[in-house]
Amino acid sequence: MSSSSSSGSRSSVRKGAAAALAAALGVTVLAACGGDSSGDKEQGSGGGKGSKTVTLVSHDSFAASEAVLKEFTRQTGYVVKILKSGDAGVALNKEILTKGSPQGDVFFGVDNTLLSRALDNGIFTPHEAKGLDRIPAAVRLDDEKHRVTPVDTGDICVNYDKKYFADRKLAPPATFDDLIKPEYKNLLVAENAATSSPGLGFLLGTVARYGEDDWQGYWKKLKANGVKIVDGWEEAYNREFSGSAGGKKEGGDRPLVVSYASSPPVEVLFAEPQPKEAPTGVATGTCFRQIEFAGLLKGAKNEAGGKALLDFLVSAPFQEDLPLNMFVNPVVEGTELPELFTRHGAKITGPVTLPPDTITKNREQWIQTWSSTVVK
Repeated sequence: MSSSSSSGSRSSVRKGAAAALAAALGVTVLAACGGDSSGDKEQGSGGGKGSKTVTLVSHDSFAASEAVLKEFTRQTGYVVKILKSGDAGVALNKEILTKGSPQGDVFFGVDNTLLSRALDNGIFTPHEAKGLDRIPAAVRLDDEKHRVTPVDTGDICVNYDKKYFADRKLAPPATFDDLIKPEYKNLLVAENAATSSPGLGFLLGTVARYGEDDWQGYWKKLKANGVKIVDGWEEAYNREFSGSAGGKKEGGDRPLVVSYASSPPVEVLFAEPQPKEAPTGVATGTCFRQIEFAGLLKGAKNEAGGKALLDFLVSAPFQEDLPLNMFVNPVVEGTELPELFTRHGAKITGPVTLPPDTITKNREQWIQTWSSTVVK
């Protein structure tokens, strides 16, 4: 994608990476979608007042188990129809362009790097979801107006190939500062911030860590230390990175890659047979926190069903379904996590982040400056 398009069209988010990783391992991650009930088919895909179909608009990588969507139907009587609408930014842009006459009832998939754009364009109708009090205030970024509901969090972090570092008796890097040390020269592959969601997240992480005055200097040092920049996550993780299943097949020779804190559990889950230990680890001091939201679309034909769906997205059944379907962390405190996810995933306790309005104000200029500094 061209960097001249908005950053929204560059965002594939964490779940797209999980799906791509699964594909590299020879497994397909499927999104389970409830079909229209026969009584609703005559009303069209969007349903309407009194309809028993509620339409969830999302990015292409939305995934939920069939069982959990059936549980929503059992609890509410509504059947979920999932309308995939491109990557996260493209999907959001479509809703902005159709403001007031949306494609569906609920939009899922806007994260904190794009949130201000969605809110400034007024595409959501406020709804205070049931159970919001069980979600930490730190992720409730629109807590006064309730135009969006936080659903999950994830972290963009550097991953490392455990075997590479063990064979050389070299400690893997743990922080941003470590990555510019001589012992890690020519080891890191990262994605282009102008064409990749994790690439942009990693750039934002360095801005958060070093500040608006010093992040460029950090990238100059990283470039001097041999960072390799590729267009997207798929190329970086599944071709260049020596620690992934895909990278091993492709002969990847970079033992450090910008990916996600949830990548190690995916490597275990889709391996055959499953290893006792994940072959990759996470440099926990290099993480940028993403928060993903859902909102009731203004002009929704089935507003009641949309509100019920938003309530369900922060209920126990859906929150517990997130880790092994979308490889993200539930936002509701106390949610039980799968053992595979907790055992092999990295718990990120101090991620860096930036306010959404700061990102919106500076994002394009930061990307242009980054491109001039690192790529050209």
